[in-house]
Amino acid sequence: MTTVDHTGDWGRKLGLAVRLRRQERRLTLTRLAEMVGVSKSYLSEIETGRRSSPPSEQVLHDLESMLQLAGEPLLTLARGVRTPGPVREELSSRRAAVARLKAVLVARGNDLDALRETGELDQLVADLDPSGGPAGGGGNTQPAALGQRVPLIKKAQAFLPQEFKDLGLPRGFADEYISCGDVSDPDAFAARIVGDSMSPAYGEGDVVVFSPLKPVRNGSDCFARLEPDHESTFKRVYFEAGSNGGELVRLQPLNDRYPARTVERERVAGLFAAARVIREIG
Repeated sequence: MTTVDHTGDWGRKLGLAVRLRRQERRLTLTRLAEMVGVSKSYLSEIETGRRSSPPSEQVLHDLESMLQLAGEPLLTLARGVRTPGPVREELSSRRAAVARLKAVLVARGNDLDALRETGELDQLVADLDPSGGPAGGGGNTQPAALGQRVPLIKKAQAFLPQEFKDLGLPRGFADEYISCGDVSDPDAFAARIVGDSMSPAYGEGDVVVFSPLKPVRNGSDCFARLEPDHESTFKRVYFEAGSNGGELVRLQPLNDRYPARTVERERVAGLFAAARVIREIG
């Protein structure tokens, strides 16, 4: 129930922000939809808060650009919704711990030595990281600054899409990480391939690293997220024109035993280009 209420609140806030800014810039619903490249009915659902899930990051980015909204307010709202409830609660708890630490420091005149002597500092630090660090004694949460280590998400089905919930997590939250020295994108992630629809270029068990910063071009191998069910799949993508003038995305397997799938561009919530492949020898 909490998730439903949160999503509804998000929908109302985002819809109101888009509608007020559109009216402020004296744009019709039809005109803004044309500028962003979505249908009028789709944009209307966003403005009225009727969407059950956030639009794709590309659509939100285009809306911010066309409406000249600075600071990514729409993307920030959407990312908050996609963050699982337990993670939001953990972040809220840590923010509260930071506030307590600041308040105590001010009250003690920023005297760290005094805080150490009384044991208050150790307790405040433990509140910030109850599952790990020197005071906590363990835990598998990685530090926020991951350097050249990227999170390994749940396995990526190479043919049949599956639900994918890991994108949108705050940086530093994952159960497993891999070293990837030649990918500098701080938001890069990796997935292990299951299935053979992308063979022979990619085999089952290969780990593919995806970089949101890498440009997606015609013929790029991409991790794709699809609406409305947050499906995900790994395919080679081609951009095509539909019969009604709308843009289509063809998801093409490399193994000719599997058929291609073509979807409307509006259904594509995200495309993340492959940056490198890691495979075992033997």
